[in-house]
Amino acid sequence: MIEATLAAAAFGNEPGRWPLPTACSPYGLWLRAVAAGGQGRYSCARADLAALCRGEPSGPLASLAHSTQASFLRQLGWHRLAGGSDGRALALTPPTAETAGLATDAVVDALIGLAADALGVGRFAASAALLRRARDHLAAADAPAHRLGVRLAWVSAELAMAVGAGHDAVLHAERAVELAGALFAVPVSARHRAKSDVVLAAALCSAGSIGRARAVADAALEATGRSGLVPLRWAVACLLADIGSATHTTDEVQAIRDVSAALVRHRGGLWCDR
Repeated sequence: MIEATLAAAAFGNEPGRWPLPTACSPYGLWLRAVAAGGQGRYSCARADLAALCRGEPSGPLASLAHSTQASFLRQLGWHRLAGGSDGRALALTPPTAETAGLATDAVVDALIGLAADALGVGRFAASAALLRRARDHLAAADAPAHRLGVRLAWVSAELAMAVGAGHDAVLHAERAVELAGALFAVPVSARHRAKSDVVLAAALCSAGSIGRARAVADAALEATGRSGLVPLRWAVACLLADIGSATHTTDEVQAIRDVSAALVRHRGGLWCDR
């Protein structure tokens, strides 16, 4: 029952649930950390990941813990530091031929994370190569794409934006929206849906479709507010501060951005200032 509640917060339709129940297993600790991180409660999430790693210093769950820590660092702008955590995550995964279930998730998560880290520091060719490895591994494992496919689409869209391929970025982002809706249909993963929309809005901007980008971003701003997804709310408010909102004034959008950033700091997030 507790793991089901934590799963609904991490990957289901209750992303804003707080307080979260105390986890009773290593897997529960990971779910709880994922859910807390989505709300920007980084201090709580880091404590759960540390407890997980003390109890499970090796294996797929330990790898997922390091990948999750890396994702928190990236959300706050610390891409170089995130690379260290993702490298540890990959080192903790078993040989390719032995992966199944959570082990496959761990390998692909680590590779996607490393691709995002490389992208964040301008190593675009390395990012593309890591994404190819992640896709190949997922295909070889014959595993369901579920959230891994969504994550692959996010980073693929972000890479396309970074190299100026706006049309490709939109295609990848639309794929993320499609997967987030289809693969998490019961229950819907509100967090994956919201982030996919944020990525799509940014991709549309890169392709010059500002009007559509504004509409998608305005909807995402409301969704992240309803769901308590503070880091994503900050991200989409930053975008709308640049392109303008059809439903909020500039001052309102900037206030949402600043309040979200302050709340992240209050909850243990340290923004990178470089």
